[in-house]
Amino acid sequence: MISTHQLASLVVAAVGLLLLWGNPKRKVNRSVFACSAIVAAWLIFTHLAATSPDHGLTWLRWTCAVGALAPLSLWMVKESIVGTFQPRQRDWIRRNAHWFVTALILGLIPFTETFIPYHSSETQRLRGFGYYFYRVGVIISYVWLLTESLGRMKSLSGARKLELQVWLCGGCVVATVICGLLALGEVTQEPVYRKLPPLAVLVFYAGTAYAITSHRIFDARQIILLGAEKITLVVAITVIAYISNSLLVSVFSELAALFVTVAVVLATASPFNSWLDLKFQFLPKGGAARQAAFATAQRETRAENMEASFCALLKRWGQTEHAFIIYGTDGSLSGSGIKLEEETAVIEVMKRLRWVTPERLARERSTSERKVVSDFLNEHALGVLVIEEGPALTVVVGLGVGASRRPYTYPQVTQLMELASIVQGALERAHFSAKAQHTEQLATVGLLGASLAHEIRNPLVSIKTFVQLLPTHYQDPAFREKFFRLIGDEVSRIDQLTEQLLDLSAPRVYSAQSIELHPLLLASVELVTAKASHKNVQFLTDFAASPDIAFTDPSAAKQVMLNLCFNAIQAVDGHVTQERWVKVATRNTPAGIEMAVADSGPGIAPEIRPKLFQPFQTTKSNGFGLGLAICSDILVNLEAGITVDPSLPGEGATFRVTFPCQPSSS
Repeated sequence: MISTHQLASLVVAAVGLLLLWGNPKRKVNRSVFACSAIVAAWLIFTHLAATSPDHGLTWLRWTCAVGALAPLSLWMVKESIVGTFQPRQRDWIRRNAHWFVTALILGLIPFTETFIPYHSSETQRLRGFGYYFYRVGVIISYVWLLTESLGRMKSLSGARKLELQVWLCGGCVVATVICGLLALGEVTQEPVYRKLPPLAVLVFYAGTAYAITSHRIFDARQIILLGAEKITLVVAITVIAYISNSLLVSVFSELAALFVTVAVVLATASPFNSWLDLKFQFLPKGGAARQAAFATAQRETRAENMEASFCALLKRWGQTEHAFIIYGTDGSLSGSGIKLEEETAVIEVMKRLRWVTPERLARERSTSERKVVSDFLNEHALGVLVIEEGPALTVVVGLGVGASRRPYTYPQVTQLMELASIVQGALERAHFSAKAQHTEQLATVGLLGASLAHEIRNPLVSIKTFVQLLPTHYQDPAFREKFFRLIGDEVSRIDQLTEQLLDLSAPRVYSAQSIELHPLLLASVELVTAKASHKNVQFLTDFAASPDIAFTDPSAAKQVMLNLCFNAIQAVDGHVTQERWVKVATRNTPAGIEMAVADSGPGIAPEIRPKLFQPFQTTKSNGFGLGLAICSDILVNLEAGITVDPSLPGEGATFRVTFPCQPSSS
């Protein structure tokens, strides 16, 4: 059976090899690999010293000799992190010769008579002054290394500071604890103290070395809190399982008690873990950021407003002055003044990696594609970049370096990816909403086409007639004057009709302003009258509002009025009745100017009324039921409202739109 020492040595060696394979050109990875080899050898020699009855003393000497190299290997890791590791320069070797000399002296002492006399036996080991000198020397080396690390830490920032905090400070503390455990084992002769060092190495070295030297960055606080949280969880669940099983065994069979205990543990573990997350406050800003993101997604409906609100939220979350969101479809992403093609190396690499930080790119293998991403981060002064892909929309979120100049740790990156997912979902919804609005606009233009063809044909016929008469009546001054006036009027009318069509079909970003509502509605009535006449529907107006100044967007008001009028005409046309009419009226109310569109159609079915302004609610054989939902969205953005009067089946329908008279004070 494999021992704890052997298992720990295999794990440490494997971690060192993986880190060297991950990025062999990085000095920190090479130094950690060398340190891993020394620690693995120390664990193996410790195991041999404890399990070899005939050669235990020899292996003990080798264990102590290799252990003397551990402070030196940690010091090399520190030099690599700081960036001063220059083994090929004589000046560097001369300045740091004391480390090599100390390691050499401590490594040779175990093989001398002063350490353990050669006449010492396995059952009765003697210790000379060299043994105690060695122990004190190793502890002083770790204290010395810790002092140097703390001193250098003051002048560092970012990932290097985190690495020194966790790797060097933690390593020195753990090494000192191991020395203390070995001393207790020798004094008390208790075997338990000799079993703890490999466990300490296994937990600290494997976890910390990977977390600090891989692409995932943690700081000391996060590692300590995470470790404390998981230990608390394991201990609590173990206690619950023990108590549950002890109580149930006295009532049920052992098998039944086991099943019930497992069920209790599974039901308890998840909520207890969530409670621990809250108590330990591993990432205290996470909950507030998520709530703010969801609130923004619900509050805003336009992509432009969402982008600005989400960028402000991300700046607060990351404590940075710079954040951007780029998004798009059809191979092109843009936003915040940045534009990227989806086929570029930056986007392709991001789709594979999902997230990048400058520290991650520095730690992993360097490629030409990743160099492009690194240049992009440097160009825009970014500390982290994440990507979120959806069915129709891709979103890239970038944040600048925080005010503390500390790198973004992996828990922060996962939290940012969660926020990016919320941003992507909200922007995708806004994208589909804008697309649906444009589709509805084009559908309205299609309905107008046939009617406007007749309206345009009339002035063209008049122009054609006068042109045919022109050769014979050119000398008549009255005819020429009438001809020129008619040509101008009819061309202006055609131009006005086409301008209204183009204005209606073009995608708009609505912006409220003070307008006279009646002239706008009269111009829109002209577009609808021909359609109503073609369907033998009488079109009535009653513009009673005075004054008629409304605070809204002209194009939006026109779009809403036309949509409601066309719906009314279609309702009347499909209903058999003697009275066939549609009426548009205005009046003043305390809330603003009310525009009512009423018809003599069949009314609204009771089952449709509760969901009338939701998408895809329609009783027509053609269409998608988006018109009223889009009208509602447009009006909400303009701080206007739309309602429908209660009605009985067969008595028609009346929609009321209330436009504010002045901008909201909020």
